Amino acid sequence: MQLRLPSSISEAQRCLAEGAVPVGGATLVWAGWQRDGFPEQAVSLRNVPEAGTVGPGELGGAVLLHRVDATVPEVLHRAATGVGTGAVRRAATVGGNIVGSTLRCLLPAALALDARATVLEPDSVYETDLTELLAKRHVLLALRWRTPLASGYRKLAGEAGGPPPLVVAAALHAGDDGPGTLRVAVRDGYEVLSESAPYDPDPEQVLHALAGTDLGALPAAARDAVRVQIADVLARAAES
Repeated sequence: MQLRLPSSISEAQRCLAEGAVPVGGATLVWAGWQRDGFPEQAVSLRNVPEAGTVGPGELGGAVLLHRVDATVPEVLHRAATGVGTGAVRRAATVGGNIVGSTLRCLLPAALALDARATVLEPDSVYETDLTELLAKRHVLLALRWRTPLASGYRKLAGEAGGPPPLVVAAALHAGDDGPGTLRVAVRDGYEVLSESAPYDPDPEQVLHALAGTDLGALPAAARDAVRVQIADVLARAAES
């Protein structure tokens, strides 16, 4: 297998056009290749500058999870630091986790941030929402978002050999004259749900607004975790 390492978007597009398979950190595809056979060529975006950015409003798709630091919002930083082991975080990429993984540990955080995806195609680069990114399994060049007023992330303890642990991510976004919308995303098993509610300083009022959504239909333990996370984010916003 030939591993191609383009250093520009145009080079990366040429690799894709010539049939190279996106590889990321290979943490998710290697076992499948060993079982089914390796492709003739693979492509990594790790040397493409646009895919390696880390900052308050942008995160590149080729960034290794251990490089996702406190310059990004807390919800995304904590999501990345909670993935797997240190060895996994030093190899796995943002794009591989969101697009290539069934767990998609970073997805609730990205949804809470109302992030948009810049995707790379052989003949174009464009921005889209996360729904299209996942449905069409695009190559993720970068995530972008507006910095929230406050955010938080909670991952409950899971059982060995059981379903993925519950994840709750929340972020409070500014409106025209102050806090406007609270976005909440939950990973329950392998399903990820995302809803939003108008800002209210009272967590119970926010929960009431979410009661008629899919989040309101979660099991009691999950709803309790959502309540705790909402209260935490609202308290952080009040302190800032």
